Amino acid sequence: MREYDTRSERMRKRRRRFDDDSEIAPSRKRRLLTDISTLDGTAGIDLEGPPAGDRWSTWDGAQHGPKPRPRWVITEHAAVDTELGVLKTGKEADVHLIERSVPGTDRRTLLAAKRYRSAEHRMFHRDAGYLEGRRVRRSRETRAMANRTGFGRELLSGQWANAEFAALASLWAAGVAVPYPVQLAGAELLLEFVGDADGRAAPRLAQLRPGPDALAELWRQLAEALVGLAGQGLTHGDLSAYNLLVHDGRLVLIDLPQVVDVVGNPQGPQFLARDVRRIAEWFGARGLPAAVGTADALQEELVVTLGMRSGRATSQQ
Repeated sequence: MREYDTRSERMRKRRRRFDDDSEIAPSRKRRLLTDISTLDGTAGIDLEGPPAGDRWSTWDGAQHGPKPRPRWVITEHAAVDTELGVLKTGKEADVHLIERSVPGTDRRTLLAAKRYRSAEHRMFHRDAGYLEGRRVRRSRETRAMANRTGFGRELLSGQWANAEFAALASLWAAGVAVPYPVQLAGAELLLEFVGDADGRAAPRLAQLRPGPDALAELWRQLAEALVGLAGQGLTHGDLSAYNLLVHDGRLVLIDLPQVVDVVGNPQGPQFLARDVRRIAEWFGARGLPAAVGTADALQEELVVTLGMRSGRATSQQ
């Protein structure tokens, strides 16, 4: 009996040492009352978002501009985009200024983000003439666009962005003075920002009052750019002094979603003639001498480049 009592006493001591309820219960209670979120250093942080800026770079998965790419194009997947403001609002698209940078480095570049409006917020009343000659693979899509169904309007919206991206890629590769098309992702087209490093955009030609020498030089650059378009079988389709930028004396063509295939579009020669007439009127009103350039002379040069017989018959339309 005495040996049994001694063994029982040893077991009770062991329980008090390792399993004493009077010590465990309060300890468990304190742990349950602790707010564990205070121990999480990432609480309240979007773990999927970038460490800075507004979004991760959208380069991955987008259509990319032609090669060789300019050295300033940032292709790293770790890059981030930061919204800096609105450059221009329009009926079909808004243009925003963004900075694409690589955190932890000095790599940064400014881009113009042209974002086309959805079908519900765009105006399609003037697209029929421009889209003649453009084809899609399936007749169902052609009918939908012709009938302006909801599906058709979405297709048209995508066609504007794709048409501008394709035209810019082709023209830039051919050496025409257009912004470099960095990428196309959905309805957002990222372009080379034409302006200063501090984000100040280049002025439109319509904002300038160039002197005689500068005017003649700008006309020369304009003719060179339009010949470059004609070499690709194209005309701008909506050319005016508002669709031309001038940066450090260099003329740059912008806003090309409605670019027209002069040969494939039945109204192509009329679009070409209108482009030439409208821009020549602006230069003429500011004193461009006829000896430097005229609408008829430029029209004839473009028609020859296009392989058409003569531009004189259409230049009066």
